[in-house]
Amino acid sequence: MTGTYSQSLVVFSLLVAILASYTALDMAGRLASTEGRVARWWLAGGAAAMGLGIWSMHFVAMLAFHLPIPVGYDLAITLYSLAASVGASAYALWLVSRPELPWPRLIAGAVLMGLGIACMHYLGMAAMRMEPGIEYDPLWFAASLLIAIVAAGAALWIAFRLRTQQRRTGLLRGLASLVMGLAIVGMHYTGMAAANFPEGSICGAVYANGLDTKWLAVLVIVTTLATLGIALIASLFDRQMRTRTGLLADSLAQANEKLLQAALHDPLTQLPNRMLLQDRIEQTIEKAKRRNFSFAVMFCDLDGFKAINDAYGHQLGDKLLIEMSKRVNGLLRAQDTFARLGGDEFVIVFQLDVPEDAAVVAERIIATVAEPFEIDTLDLQVTASLGIALYPTDATTERELMAHADAAMYHTKDSGRNGYTFFTESMHVSANRQLKLLQELRRALQRDEMVLHYQPKFRADGGGVIGAEALVRWQHPGLGLLGPDTFIPIAERSGLILPLGDWVLDQACAQLRQWHDAGHATWSMAVNLSPLQFSSTTLLDTVKATLERHGLAPHHLTLEVTETTAMQDVEASLQILHGLTAMGVKISIDDFGTGYSSLLYLKRMPATELKIDRAFVRDLEDNAEDAAIVSSIVALGRSLQLQIVAEGVETAGQRDYLNELGCDLLQGYHLGKPVDAEAFLRNAA
Repeated sequence: MTGTYSQSLVVFSLLVAILASYTALDMAGRLASTEGRVARWWLAGGAAAMGLGIWSMHFVAMLAFHLPIPVGYDLAITLYSLAASVGASAYALWLVSRPELPWPRLIAGAVLMGLGIACMHYLGMAAMRMEPGIEYDPLWFAASLLIAIVAAGAALWIAFRLRTQQRRTGLLRGLASLVMGLAIVGMHYTGMAAANFPEGSICGAVYANGLDTKWLAVLVIVTTLATLGIALIASLFDRQMRTRTGLLADSLAQANEKLLQAALHDPLTQLPNRMLLQDRIEQTIEKAKRRNFSFAVMFCDLDGFKAINDAYGHQLGDKLLIEMSKRVNGLLRAQDTFARLGGDEFVIVFQLDVPEDAAVVAERIIATVAEPFEIDTLDLQVTASLGIALYPTDATTERELMAHADAAMYHTKDSGRNGYTFFTESMHVSANRQLKLLQELRRALQRDEMVLHYQPKFRADGGGVIGAEALVRWQHPGLGLLGPDTFIPIAERSGLILPLGDWVLDQACAQLRQWHDAGHATWSMAVNLSPLQFSSTTLLDTVKATLERHGLAPHHLTLEVTETTAMQDVEASLQILHGLTAMGVKISIDDFGTGYSSLLYLKRMPATELKIDRAFVRDLEDNAEDAAIVSSIVALGRSLQLQIVAEGVETAGQRDYLNELGCDLLQGYHLGKPVDAEAFLRNAA
């Protein structure tokens, strides 16, 4: 008995085989990139979709085959064939999801999967329950088994290779699906060629209430397309989610990298900052212990940078720092560390063969930094003061190495600058003294060791006291009364100047309140602001709260800001100064004549006083240049309607000269030294 084929259904069976192959390859890729419970769900779903696809291809192909007798299929045997297809698919997906697929495992898997597909095919044939039974040609039967095994092996190898393919995945997967689909269809039709139906055969499934071919066709097509469609849609959705997740992960990684860069590097020069420098030094110490080598920590401070910054502004100063860091970086090796602590302070860490290597590096840096910088058509020149500490000769910890290199650098500054100094034990005593003073200064405010002395301010025309300037002193329990030159630089470098400045402001206002209550209601109080205090975001609130706390009218308080501080960031300074004057507080530009003020900016500043620096007053009587400068400052102040205050008046001649030049107020030891509150009140009376 000879059967015929419907060409349209044959083509449809091929399309189903290709679609099932594509789904299987896609599922293999999903399964290989997941783990845990998600991987098990993908395995179950992939096995069901792939198995159903192969099984439906078989039954679509069977429906394409027509016999001259009614045909049906036994439900139980049909389901067994489906189970065989799903089982073989599950095994195949599990196999290609393994980290490795060696040749012995590939061959064994191909044999088992091929036999599973062949089992599905011949069980499907048995579901017809032909009487007498179907006869199979041994050669064609063997050929179908061989094709099934080879096709299974090719499918496993292709799926394993494609699962990690990153480029042109869709095209390669499509071509692989075409090859696999042709192999699966080829196996089926080879098996069909092996089948012989004897004359007079009948289909037992028809008479045993088996599945009708029309209903089976509808069931197979609808179920298969729905399952494969759902599987592909789920895979597409998963791919999109993975793509989005990948983009988010990349964005997060980039953000973390930027945050790490910002946390560990200087934003201006991109050099390591203090935090990263500390870690690098500690790591170098550990390596030096293990490998028995020495290294140097070199502290670098630029000489003359502050003057450039004040004269030309921070933007040009920043450009100078960037160019300087590039120059020095070009002298160093990749394994060396070059860090910026802030401002114009840098640190270099490098390994040594002999201690003399540090001197060679220092001389190169000094020579390189001393070469002029051409920035914005300006030729700028700075020099470098270096301090060098060696490991393990000078210190064995990060903290000690930094402190000793810093002490050596300050020794270079004191010795004339533009050079280098190796740390010595004599500097150790000075460094320890500075460190001890810093530790004691932290406790000084809590222990009420800080005191204020008051220097009187007089009218230049011979009038009486009009107020005082508050000057801080440290009543050290062991060293006695210390002047500000001893501890103010330490306070500024450590940040303690902020709480100290707030304390001075509060105590000065409290004392002025007492003097007002004692009958001196016209007196005023002048208080110096440090650069850090002036730039603090809380300054306006602190001043306002202090005046309210002590019940003082704002015009009785004068805040003194040095010319250099006011000119560091002019626009920011103007904003702060306008805020203070709007409150009613008076502003005095201190040390006038020593900075680099622009007359345009000075005109815009809401100041009430110009304070002539003592350097111009000291030689006033004998130096015509100083007399001319003071005369010019007085004339400038008059044109801007500012009061002129001269400090450092040491002689009667200076007093008379300044009065003739037109100064309004005078301060100095000739008129009155800084004294405590009781002595001030007694002298004023």
